[in-house]
Amino acid sequence: MDAAHQWVSTTAGRIATDPYSWMQAVHWVGGSGLYTPSRSHGPKWGETTVRLAQELSALTECRPGIAYLARKLGVSERTVKYHLDMLREAGLLVYRSKGSRITSSIRQASVFERVIPVEFDTALGIRTIGEGVQRRPVGIAEEHRSTIGKLAQKAARKVRWKRSRKSSSRRGRCTPMQGGTSGSSSAAGTHSPSESKLASGSRKSPTPKKPKRAKRTLNRVGRRYQLARELIQQVGWLAGTSTSRIAWIVKDVADAGWTAHEVIAWLDTTAQPEHGTRRPSGLLGYRLKGVTGMPGWQTPQQRAAAVETMRESRRAEHARHDRGPAGGWDFTNCQEPESRAVWRTFDEAMADVRRVLQQREAPVELFTIDTEAPQAAVRIEDFSRELVIDLRAAAEKDPSLIFNSLDSIGERDTRRLYTNRLVDRVLADHNRAGALA
Repeated sequence: MDAAHQWVSTTAGRIATDPYSWMQAVHWVGGSGLYTPSRSHGPKWGETTVRLAQELSALTECRPGIAYLARKLGVSERTVKYHLDMLREAGLLVYRSKGSRITSSIRQASVFERVIPVEFDTALGIRTIGEGVQRRPVGIAEEHRSTIGKLAQKAARKVRWKRSRKSSSRRGRCTPMQGGTSGSSSAAGTHSPSESKLASGSRKSPTPKKPKRAKRTLNRVGRRYQLARELIQQVGWLAGTSTSRIAWIVKDVADAGWTAHEVIAWLDTTAQPEHGTRRPSGLLGYRLKGVTGMPGWQTPQQRAAAVETMRESRRAEHARHDRGPAGGWDFTNCQEPESRAVWRTFDEAMADVRRVLQQREAPVELFTIDTEAPQAAVRIEDFSRELVIDLRAAAEKDPSLIFNSLDSIGERDTRRLYTNRLVDRVLADHNRAGALA
């Protein structure tokens, strides 16, 4: 149909009595091959055309907006215009009134009429009564009943497509006179409670509240990531590491039901590798290797007892390292060395310390701590290299020498003399022995 015959007053077709019969005509035009678009460019007749016809057939008043149809179909507005042109050229859609596009005034949407072309009636032998666009079908030729039956099946079957997330989230309705699809209001089905219920003070709402959604439980992967986040927050040397990498490292303990406190309790019972590690995640993997099969850590009850032991040992550690008036170091904090050679080496070292202090006119008793005197008075640099080597070798054999040194010269100089590694190992062994006791 040319542009002059695309109006309800000039068309040779008849207005469809219902959307069902109109969709039969749409499928017949698409399958007959009689229609050829006038444009050499743009889309051809296909699935999008049928989907657009389905949307138009569902409207009480065929008054759609281009933007509305584009949102519904998930295509561009230019594509919608192309397919509307094809429906008009095929004689299936005609203008009742054409919308305005004046910028300074309110824009009006076009109003269409769904029309069945006269070629459809002729091809299927449909008999009609009446004149003009108001003609009505009254019968069909016997030999074309099977054809009309197949078209009926196609009209009843909706063409489905995958909606994109964008098109489904922006789905909406257009209002009348602004490209809307219906003149009815969305609030037409709502109602206010009766005055009798308001007067009686009825507490029952006509729109009951939806029940709260049950809290979702974490799956296996979720528990791994939850444990990883908790460890990164609570373990200082894991700060800044990748959550996904830590989740992969703790997958065995997370699957076994370990909590963050239980993992930290296990980490407190192991020492850092002597040669160090390049990254914190590697250290964590080294310490957790095979931990799920360790005796005493296989059941939740055993792990809970280990966590309690860790908490008690930490309280004892804080009390042991308290430098306040009520918790200072004394001789009862350590055991006397059993080897006389160790005693002799220790006496020689303390004699050197006493001699250095006397030279500086700052005498300090051997086994007492003067809180007023700064610990910087002791200079480990004055010890000979041979003496330091002998003291460290002796402390390797008898750890009680380190406790005596802590009591006499303080923790800072003890670590300088015996190295942090040796002091940490001795203290860790002492804490572990106290916890097991």
